[in-house]
Amino acid sequence: MAKNESGKKESRFFKKNPVLKIREFRSFMTIRFGLIFALNMQITIIFYWIYHITQDKLALGFVGLSEVIPAIGCSLFAGHIVDLSEKRKTLLTCIAAYVLLGATLFFLTTDYSFQNLGLKPTLYLIYFLVFCGGVIRSFVSPSMFSLFGLIVPRKHYANATSWSTMGWQLGSVIGPLVAGVVIALFNVTAGMFMVLLVELLMLIPILSIETKPIIKKEKEPILQSLTQGIKFVVKTPALLGAQMLDMFSVLFGGAVALLPVYQREILHVDEVGYGMLRAAPGIGAILTMSILAFLPLKTHPGRKLFLAVTGFALSIIVFGISKNFILSFFMLLFSGMFDAVSVVVRGTILQLVTPEHMRGRVASVNTMFVSSSNELGDFESGVMAHWLGTVRAVVVGGCLTLGVVAVTFFSAPQLRRFGFDDEESEEPETT
Repeated sequence: MAKNESGKKESRFFKKNPVLKIREFRSFMTIRFGLIFALNMQITIIFYWIYHITQDKLALGFVGLSEVIPAIGCSLFAGHIVDLSEKRKTLLTCIAAYVLLGATLFFLTTDYSFQNLGLKPTLYLIYFLVFCGGVIRSFVSPSMFSLFGLIVPRKHYANATSWSTMGWQLGSVIGPLVAGVVIALFNVTAGMFMVLLVELLMLIPILSIETKPIIKKEKEPILQSLTQGIKFVVKTPALLGAQMLDMFSVLFGGAVALLPVYQREILHVDEVGYGMLRAAPGIGAILTMSILAFLPLKTHPGRKLFLAVTGFALSIIVFGISKNFILSFFMLLFSGMFDAVSVVVRGTILQLVTPEHMRGRVASVNTMFVSSSNELGDFESGVMAHWLGTVRAVVVGGCLTLGVVAVTFFSAPQLRRFGFDDEESEEPETT
């Protein structure tokens, strides 16, 4: 009887989550989780490492700036290349490049390297390697987005986006936690070695995905091709509104880059506490994704997006003024829960409205928005903290995010009225 009941429960679960039956999607999820785990662990170590060798808040901001310049500058070109290329091969090349980058960072963290290079050359090399990571990322995002569309049936996009986002969030949670523990128990070098090992393991699932057809085979003038993604986003009001809301809210409301300062100067916790703070938004996101796996967003997603970003801003403001570790942890956790709703709504809109032959270029435009909000937000946080002080910088950022919500709510009525059901019923555009 228990066995039958268990079987029924399993059947209901897969009925609600049909994408988990797709073998290639499971491989895709493994890659998505593994890469995000490794990269979040890597950037957590880099932020910790730089602050503890420089004691300079502005140096933290330059990490974000180093990644955002290539991520934005190369995105349009990367999207053009991805649309004309075989997606699995492009992603495989990106993973191999991450392995090379990880090996170089691992060597740079060794005592031998630091003793021979010194502080400034080491710092400049870190910025350069972060810059190279931004170049790779500009190709990874459109490759993953395009491969997603070739693996998952259109009718399952919303379900697949929730699981894909959950994989991303799991990596973003476990990566920083593991980084904090490894730094506390061992050192930065051990952490970088683990990053390299995980990146090497990602070569296994990518080889289990079959070669995919190239949707866009005809060539067009490169300048015309590069601008197609931007034109499409601008002419799609719901997508543009969601992108702008996400970009400016995270740009102003992000506080992750300043966590080493909070750890050492405000909350006075050890490296494990730092890892917990870094992982808190991802933990909150996982809680939200777990709920959405059984109670998917089907009604009024646009309105829920505005409510979620408002909750995100309020959480950041409370975090900014908190001097209690537990309160700070939970505020970051709530910020992750609210941000996860934004990610699912924005990601599903992006999947539903994008034509197959333009996926690489539109995903590249999305990368520009995301990079502008995340990495440029890290730079903005470092500069604001340098000028205003850490607490004021975070609180002012949260207040600016509330202003962005209000402006977008009244200026983007199509986003307020957006519904998944209407878009899912439409046939994808053909060429």
